[in-house]
Amino acid sequence: MAEDKKLPVEDEGDYVDIVTLTDDEGNDTEFEVVGTLEDGGKLYYALAPLENEDGEFYVFVASKDENGDDILSTVDDDEEFDRIADMFEDELFSEADYDVQ
Repeated sequence: MAEDKKLPVEDEGDYVDIVTLTDDEGNDTEFEVVGTLEDGGKLYYALAPLENEDGEFYVFVASKDENGDDILSTVDDDEEFDRIADMFEDELFSEADYDVQ
């Protein structure tokens, strides 16, 4: 479901983590991994679309599917989503220009 790769950051010599997510309709979208955090035994990812002109990021939670493969899913619980989005904004994006989605 998610394909990981690294792309060089222009003029910085560093690499950014890129994941390709496939939605339920088979459409692929590439995202930059802008942050991760662990809370309550769960690993969360903040991902920004590569074609991101609005400064948006999306919150996903890592889990395993029925075959034991790693997957990223949306956070469906509103309270959990708000808590994790606030943590990302406070810890990772206080100086960045991202809006949580």
